Amino acid sequence: MPQLRTLTTLCIALFTMISFSQSDEEVLKNIYKTSLTNGKSYDWLNHLSNQIGGRLSGSLNAERAVAYTKEELEKLGLDKVWLQPVMVPKWVRGPKEYAYIETGPGKTTILNICALGGSVATPALGLKANIIEVQNFEELKALGKANVEGKIVFYNRPMQVDLINTFEAYGGCVDQRYSGAAEAAKYGAVGVIVRSMNLRMDDFPHTGAMSYGDLPVEKRIPSAAISTNDAELLSTMLELDKSIKLYFKQNCKQFKDVQSYNVIGEITGSEFPNEYMLVGGHLDSWDLGDGSHDDGAGVVQSMDVLRLLKEIGIKPKRSIRVVLFMNEENGLRGGNKYAEIAKAKRENHVFALESDSGGFTPRGFSFDCNEASFNQVLGWKHLFKPYLIHYFEKGYGGADIGPLKSDALVLAGLRPDSQRYFDHHHASNDTFDAVNKRELELGAATMTALVYLFDKYGVNGISNNSQLKN
Repeated sequence: MPQLRTLTTLCIALFTMISFSQSDEEVLKNIYKTSLTNGKSYDWLNHLSNQIGGRLSGSLNAERAVAYTKEELEKLGLDKVWLQPVMVPKWVRGPKEYAYIETGPGKTTILNICALGGSVATPALGLKANIIEVQNFEELKALGKANVEGKIVFYNRPMQVDLINTFEAYGGCVDQRYSGAAEAAKYGAVGVIVRSMNLRMDDFPHTGAMSYGDLPVEKRIPSAAISTNDAELLSTMLELDKSIKLYFKQNCKQFKDVQSYNVIGEITGSEFPNEYMLVGGHLDSWDLGDGSHDDGAGVVQSMDVLRLLKEIGIKPKRSIRVVLFMNEENGLRGGNKYAEIAKAKRENHVFALESDSGGFTPRGFSFDCNEASFNQVLGWKHLFKPYLIHYFEKGYGGADIGPLKSDALVLAGLRPDSQRYFDHHHASNDTFDAVNKRELELGAATMTALVYLFDKYGVNGISNNSQLKN
């Protein structure tokens, strides 16, 4: 009899496990079906991109985006929607930049450039000087002041093409964009031109944040990005003739900080309202395109997570927040402010998911968490396999959710296919027409599925409230 009871217990447990699995499979199937047949993310992105446009921090368009997304979240009937004030930098590009290579009196070749975010302007009549090409800061240092002073430094280190992870390739050369001007100024350079962070050969210059560090204002030099095609052209022309000159003119200006907002919506948890799960992206974008991939896609996908849960009729156990962060691109003020207030209020965040890698086909997630939580996630991998979601790896969560990091918190980042992302990143071709509706909606569904599972089972499969009680 004891053996029979044991066998019965095992059968019941096995049946329960199968039932849970089938239930989760059906819920995920419903999530994907609803997103693909009745999704809202593409319509939201259409308005954000085509009716508002680029949303650089401190701009009028950023203000309009705050108002629009708040209004749309209110329409969803969430339990709470509010604005969280945050001071952000206000940098203005001004009239379009202009540049050319001069090979002799009256002999010029026009180049495609754009000012890097945070750069100072050139003199009013522009800047013309000889050029020195380098691959990295070590080469710059080896040349020294004697060879650099009075010249324009041309950083021409390309993204490493044989790396499958394009974000790794980006990380391997972005230092020249971010710190290139500060380093070149040490040796008396008068300006900086940086090869665009782009794996494709094209004519689009890609902007992005740069910093002067603690360099005094009077010693700051103008910094611009050059398209990959023109970087190759400039490099080839320098090989043939070291005496050629480069002229560029840009009219950007840094103003005093202005007030903006994170936009936040919440579904209050039915069982554990003081446990917070966050899903989000950044509402600001660069000003050259309309920011559809970076990060309009993440914004509308995050909004649709809460809408899909309500549409399907799932009442979350934990409080789920959508946070549309302001100023990720040139300051991370929104992410830092949200974390600062959350910590001051002693809010118990257990999970945070960020989408900031474009609206391409979702491949999976990267997780910044402890081993127990990661093993829990691996146990759900089979649920995502029918949707061709196979990438579940330890890694980076995201810039805006990073300030929340703690030992108990699970940080996750949606990982779409990244091979085309840097074709559009920070460039004028980051536009709505480059986003595929189906891919965007698959990403929203994938995010919703992960949020549903973490809400249902908790972190490590155990509610934090239960851990506190024990």
